[in-house]
Amino acid sequence: MSGIIVLGSQWGDEGKGKLIDVFSESADVVIRSQGGANAGHTLVVDEQKIVLHLIPSGILHEKIKCIISAGVVLDLDSILQEIDQLKGHGYLKDDKQLAISEACTVLLPYHKAIDAARESTAKNKIGTTCRGIGPAYEDRASRRALVFGDLYRDEDIREKLAHAIEEKNFLLTKFYNQDPINLDELYDRTMFAAERLEPYRCRDASLTVHKYLKSGKKVLFEGAQGSLLDILHGTYPYVTSSSTLAGSACTGTGFGPGSVEKVVGITKAYTTRVGEGPFPTELNNEVGELIQKQGGEFGATTGRTRRCGWLDLVALRYSIRINGITNIALTKLDVFSGMDQIGVCTSYKLKGETIKDMPMSATDLHQAEPVVEWLPGWDESLQDAKTLADLPSNARNYIQFIGNEVGTPIDVISIGPGRHQTLWIKPLFQ
Repeated sequence: MSGIIVLGSQWGDEGKGKLIDVFSESADVVIRSQGGANAGHTLVVDEQKIVLHLIPSGILHEKIKCIISAGVVLDLDSILQEIDQLKGHGYLKDDKQLAISEACTVLLPYHKAIDAARESTAKNKIGTTCRGIGPAYEDRASRRALVFGDLYRDEDIREKLAHAIEEKNFLLTKFYNQDPINLDELYDRTMFAAERLEPYRCRDASLTVHKYLKSGKKVLFEGAQGSLLDILHGTYPYVTSSSTLAGSACTGTGFGPGSVEKVVGITKAYTTRVGEGPFPTELNNEVGELIQKQGGEFGATTGRTRRCGWLDLVALRYSIRINGITNIALTKLDVFSGMDQIGVCTSYKLKGETIKDMPMSATDLHQAEPVVEWLPGWDESLQDAKTLADLPSNARNYIQFIGNEVGTPIDVISIGPGRHQTLWIKPLFQ
């Protein structure tokens, strides 16, 4: 069985969309297994930029089957916009290319309203995208959610929506002083979306994936956000609302870990973070601004500026451990061209001690000071490199240093947003 999990090893924004698009050339199926429309994967093909939030990044390849599995919270408005965008660019010509699990939690306007109201009134802001992800997962956990299949089989949808907004409107109007959700508008909007999305219904996505794996198809599982934003093992409470680890691909899709051939951790050559939360290697200076500018570090979903800092190997080792990462794909190495020296955090100083293991407390991580090792930079552009040997010696040394420090092979290197700007050291599938 050839199942490969591809996920972000940092705080998200590692360049997963581009690499999954590239990896898809070798795959048969790509599956999105968790998260919602708070993740933005940017793809650049033939100088055309496409941003996806819910649909797997393999969708630009006609031969690829793409599945949105049960672990995803499905924003009806967002998925329709993506479908229209793709069709407008000449993709998704055959509706059978995309399947949406009937077990997906449906994310509705009241989830977004609650999310935005909470964030606007919070004393200690999390930095949520206000896309309703947390409230939608809350409804699933409390067994109050609508699932995608309900839209086609349940004759009491209007009644269920009425029951749901009774509670939501009480919170919105009485606690947050916001406008209530109108039932008629909500029902009409939901039914309109259901009609348009009916061609993509998949009654048993887990069984579908099992059949693909059993028949020897090459299956990619696409993670959203990054490992350090995991709801259980990330820098809580500054995290997302779903599990972003490799195990969530199994849980969200409904298959066993024995089907996993390898786990690929997408890792940026430096570190970024969007929103609030601890960030030991953050550079609040002109170097951080330079990385931000050269790396185009602005959120694909919100447009927010990303905080930038040196690569954090303490955090990366932690991510490798909790995911079982077997291989690394290194991205945005080209951003360092023209820099005299490059910093890498190899350990932290915390309360008078030097530590190499990431502290679990966000408070401790706030107080951790990075121990930085300096490596020589390079002046040459990397844009025209075709193989590892084409890179400047200092760039190759930087790659080797990272691999040696974390004890994990680096198999793929991205040196730009284009598909062709990808250097393969080892093939993705055996």
